[in-house]
Amino acid sequence: MSDTRQPPGSQAPRPEPIRFFGTTWVDHDGHYALRRAGLAAGSLLAAAVGSFLLKLGFEGLLIADVGSTLSWIIVVIFAISAALAFRHTWKGFTAGPGADSDPTVESSMRNIKAIGFIGVLLAWFCRSLIEAPGEKRRRAEYERARELYERRRATRTGNPAARKRQGKRRG
Repeated sequence: MSDTRQPPGSQAPRPEPIRFFGTTWVDHDGHYALRRAGLAAGSLLAAAVGSFLLKLGFEGLLIADVGSTLSWIIVVIFAISAALAFRHTWKGFTAGPGADSDPTVESSMRNIKAIGFIGVLLAWFCRSLIEAPGEKRRRAEYERARELYERRRATRTGNPAARKRQGKRRG
């Protein structure tokens, strides 16, 4: 998607692709702005369709006459799940999965995210208004890797034998 301007045999770090963006987030090329706008519109549209389907489901509960208490408990469960899913997805875009993420927590959050899918879609919408979702975290990782690579490369440049001879002449 994006040319990272590195020779094929280079050991330099490469940027990690982001879903829907590939590596266009590095230089904001390859219709990056159009992709962000499309992602924002698509996620908002999907959230609206999901809300409509949930409304139909709620009306089905009212028609089935299951009782107002059960109907409202289901609404509260969906609202809490959506809020938790939004928070967890947003945190994943900014902090990302790291050493502190527990696989059992991630596994249990999959169910919460499935129930609160509207929260996930709204998190994608809100984040795509700011940047490509996950771009900030990936950019920090990429720049850190590039800096370490440049530091390692700078210490290895030149002929080591010539540096030893120069050191002996001075002393």
